[in-house]
Amino acid sequence: MKTHKKITGHDLIALGYRQGKWMKDAITHINENGLDVDAMTSYLEQFKSPDPIALHDKPLEFSINIKAENEEEESNVSKVINSMQTLMKTPTLVDGAIMPDACPAGPDGTIPVGGVAVAKNAIHPGMHSADICCSVMLTDFGKADPKDILDAAHANTHFGPGGRDRDSQFRFPKELLEAFEANYFLNDGNMIQVARSHLGTQGDGNHFLFVGKSKKTGNTMMVTHHGSRGPGARLYTKGMKIAERFRRELSPDTKKENAWIPFDTEEGQNYWDALQVIRQWTKTNHEVLHNSVAEALEIDIENRYWNEHNFVFKDGDLFYHAKGATPLDAKFMPDITGPRLIPLNMSEPVLIVEGETTKTNLGFAPHGAGRNISRTQHRKSKTGTTMQIFKEETRDLDVRFFSKEIDITELPSAYKNAKAVRAQMDEFNLGKVIDEVMPYGCIMAGDWQKNAPWRKKRDKKRRNKR
Repeated sequence: MKTHKKITGHDLIALGYRQGKWMKDAITHINENGLDVDAMTSYLEQFKSPDPIALHDKPLEFSINIKAENEEEESNVSKVINSMQTLMKTPTLVDGAIMPDACPAGPDGTIPVGGVAVAKNAIHPGMHSADICCSVMLTDFGKADPKDILDAAHANTHFGPGGRDRDSQFRFPKELLEAFEANYFLNDGNMIQVARSHLGTQGDGNHFLFVGKSKKTGNTMMVTHHGSRGPGARLYTKGMKIAERFRRELSPDTKKENAWIPFDTEEGQNYWDALQVIRQWTKTNHEVLHNSVAEALEIDIENRYWNEHNFVFKDGDLFYHAKGATPLDAKFMPDITGPRLIPLNMSEPVLIVEGETTKTNLGFAPHGAGRNISRTQHRKSKTGTTMQIFKEETRDLDVRFFSKEIDITELPSAYKNAKAVRAQMDEFNLGKVIDEVMPYGCIMAGDWQKNAPWRKKRDKKRRNKR
């Protein structure tokens, strides 16, 4: 029997089919061929959506490698655990852990900073966030004067928003350009333009350039901390859009921030490859800054190693999403050349660590000291002038802000107690400290928004109206 009327999208939705790009062509095919009910039903079988993937009935167990040291930390730890419990209902997840530096990173169910979430055959862009491959690199400059290193670094680095102008850009490696051009997610003019201009930049927030001396050898070492800047942020945005499309189709009950891209799809393969290219871009971003210091001072590099601490690591069909956690296990880093780095705050040493994988650490260690309270809360808690607070907390250190404006929310008091974090590393078997880079000084972006161009323009308008 032929169908008696033109089939519309409303008819297909009423039959239980989900709206999608396929529907327009399907309607045309049905109507042009005058399919009867049986033929139409048979034809539409190919477009049936699988049953939605349900959340886990209850949160999967996860390892808690943190404890509250005081009343202020009790609230922080409670929020972190509650958020992880909601997160661990996500249907792709099979394991998880939180580190001693953990702190909330968004609404309930968002992976906390200092969290690890293990998914099977799935990549969750929201669990690595926009700062893809945030990482640290160390270069050993031997017996060089730390002031010379910091001065040369200050002259060559770039903090704050945006990228470098054409005259100050570093050479963009040919093999990196080819990798961008070969990937579906990365091959667009705007992405590549930003990748060029942001090479050799460090951003803002808690990113830094740190100089100090090895406790073991006395050698001067430089450590940089930053992520993938504009290219990573753009990939994250694209990834979240693709993941949201899959979430609506596969698991509508999953929270939007925990949407995933199935690895066994074309999108999943391309996204994984894009992550590796962004990883290489970020490593290069560190390298050009470190190399520029060696070239400016005409000195040799004695050693170098690095590790990311905000990334997705693959082991078979398992994807370890480390939202601020340092990989200890060599299987996570194909180019491992040395131990791992854990910075604490500008007045504390950068820890050089190694360690074994255990059932509770999942192959990870903390990535820093973390925060107990927000930047706003910390700012409100301080008394005295900004300069007074700065001098008190950075005594005997050469601390510089690239914008020439002090950011008190990056001073040592803004972070958790470093000794407590180290004690919990020992207690929960989260890596062994084998050396320390004792602080000489550092550079950070500072409060660049205080004199941002848009703010100056606004203030000028206000003055002219008076």
